[in-house]
Amino acid sequence: MEHLAKYFKPYWLALGGLIILVWGQAYVNLTLPDYTARIVNQGIVAKDIAAVWSNGLQMLLLALFGGVCTIVIGFVASKIATGYVRRLREAIFIKVEQFSLSEFNTFSSSSLVTRATNDMQQIQNVLSMVLRMAFLAPFMGIGSIIKAHQLAPTMSWIVLAAIGVLVSLIILLFVVAIPKFTLIQKLVDKLSLQAREMLTGVRVIRAYNNDDRQQDKFDRTNLESTRLNIFVNRVMALMQPVMTLVMGLASVAVVWVGSYVVSAGNLEVGNLLALMQYVSQTIMAFLMISIIFIMVPRAAVSGRRVNEVLAIEPMISDPVLPTHLPKALRGVVEFHDVDFGYEGSEQPVLSKVSFTAEPGQTTAIIGGTGSGKSTLLSLIPRLYDVSSGSVTVDGVDIRQLSQEELRSHIGYVPQKASLFSGTVRSNIAYGKPHASEAELDQAADTAQAREFITGLPKGLNNPIAQAGNNVSGGQKQRLSIARALAKKPKIYLFDDSFSALDYKTDAALRRALKTETSTATFIVVAQRISTIMQAEKIIVLDQGRIIGMGTHHELLLSSVVYREIAESQMSASELAREQ
Repeated sequence: MEHLAKYFKPYWLALGGLIILVWGQAYVNLTLPDYTARIVNQGIVAKDIAAVWSNGLQMLLLALFGGVCTIVIGFVASKIATGYVRRLREAIFIKVEQFSLSEFNTFSSSSLVTRATNDMQQIQNVLSMVLRMAFLAPFMGIGSIIKAHQLAPTMSWIVLAAIGVLVSLIILLFVVAIPKFTLIQKLVDKLSLQAREMLTGVRVIRAYNNDDRQQDKFDRTNLESTRLNIFVNRVMALMQPVMTLVMGLASVAVVWVGSYVVSAGNLEVGNLLALMQYVSQTIMAFLMISIIFIMVPRAAVSGRRVNEVLAIEPMISDPVLPTHLPKALRGVVEFHDVDFGYEGSEQPVLSKVSFTAEPGQTTAIIGGTGSGKSTLLSLIPRLYDVSSGSVTVDGVDIRQLSQEELRSHIGYVPQKASLFSGTVRSNIAYGKPHASEAELDQAADTAQAREFITGLPKGLNNPIAQAGNNVSGGQKQRLSIARALAKKPKIYLFDDSFSALDYKTDAALRRALKTETSTATFIVVAQRISTIMQAEKIIVLDQGRIIGMGTHHELLLSSVVYREIAESQMSASELAREQ
C-alpha cells in the first residue's frame, strides 16, 4: 500500500488538527456525565438551586463546544477524504495513460474503470467515516471504562461482561463477512464487463437474437452479487440491534445492581446516573470499532486493487537523458534485425525484420492473417518495444527519444478507427488543436470526407457521439485519416485504414494522399492488392518474417505468397496483364 500512502502527504497537517478536535470531542463526552452527577448530588438531592444553575450552565457551554468540534471534525474528515481520493483518481488516470499495450493486456478495460470509480468511492466513504471514528472510539472506550471503574469499582464486572460480548460479536463478524468483500468487488468488475459487452456489441447480439442469453448471463452475475451484498448487509445490520440489546441489558444490570449499592450507602444517585452514561459510551465506542472493523477491510480490498495499478511500472518509459531528432527531420524509418514477442509467448511475433522506409515513397506491408503486420507498425510509435534489434528514425534509436517527441512527428491511423465524443472539428484537429480552418478543410478534402461533412446539419461543428457511433465505418475511417493529415507529420502510419471504403473512394483517396504526402514517409498495412500496387516498396510478411520485398511487378514474379494473395483478389485476365 506504499503507493497509496504517498498521496496522503498534503493532508498530514489537517490530520493533526483533526486529532486535536477529536480529543476535544472525547473530553466533552467523558466530562458531561460528571456534570450530570454534580447536578443531581449537589443540586437536586442537596436542594441547592444555585448548584443546579452553575453546573447546568457549564454543562451547556461544554456541550456547545462539543457540538462545534463534531461539526468541524465532519467537515475536515470529508475534505481530507475527497481531496485524497481526487489525487488518487488523478494518479490512476495518469498511470493508465502511461501504460503500453502490454500493460493493458494485464487489466481489462472494465476492471480499470471499476478501480477508478467504484473502488475509489469505497475508499472515500470509508476514509471519511474512519477519520471521524478511528481516533474517537479508542479514547471514548478506554476513558469510559476508567471513569466507570472510578465511580463504582464493585460494578466493573458489568462493563467487562458487556465488552466481552461485543468483542465476540466483532470477531464473528470479521470471520464471516470480511472474505465476502473481495468477491463482491470481483463481481462488480464482471458486471461492468458484461454491461460493456452488451453496449458495444448490441448490433451482433440483436442480429443473432441473443438478447435473452445475454440477459440471462447478466442476471446470473447480478443475482450472485445481490446475494452476497444482502448477506453482508444482513450481518452488518444485525450488529446494531444486537449491540443496542447489549447496551440495554447492561443498563438494566447497572440499575439493578446499583439500586442495592445506593441503598447500602456506597454510591450516590448522581453517580449511578453517570455510571449508566459511561456504560452506554463504552458500548457506543465498541459499536464504532465494529463499524471500523467492517469498513476498513472492505476499503482495503479496494485499496489493494488501486495499488496494483499504481505499482505497475510501464514497460515503455522515457530515457533519463533523451536524445533529440535533427531539426531538419527527413523521416527515414529503419528496422535493424528486429525481433518481437509478447510477454509470456513462446513464439516470437516478428523475427529478424530489416528494411528501410524512405521519405517521398510509399512502403506497403502485406501478408496473411497473424503474420505480424499491425504489430510491426505498432513498434514505430513505441506502442510496443522491440525485444531485440532496433528501430531508428533518421538514424536515432527511438528508445533514446522521449515518447512525446517521437509521436509528435507521426500521424497514426489505427486498424479500428477511433473517434472521440465532441465535434467533427475537434476530431480532425485532435493531433493539432490549433489547426486553421484552411488546414482542416484541406485534410477533409484529401481524406475524401468533405462530401459527407458538408451534408451534416452543422458541418464541421456537427456532434460526434462516443466512439463515433453516429457515423458509419467508412466515415470513421475518413475522419481518422483526416486527423492524421491535419497534423502534417513527417511519418504516416496507416494500419489497414481503407478496409471500410468502397473501391472508388479508395482510389480517389490514394491519389490525393500521393500528392499530400509526397515529401513524407508513408508506411501502410493493407489487405487489398489494389491499395498498394503503386507502392515503391512492398514488404511481404509470413509468420513474422520478411519473405519478399520489391515492387508489385517484381513480387508477382519472385514471391509465391504475394502471388497467391494477388490470385485471390484479381481476375486471371488482370493478373496476366500485370505479369
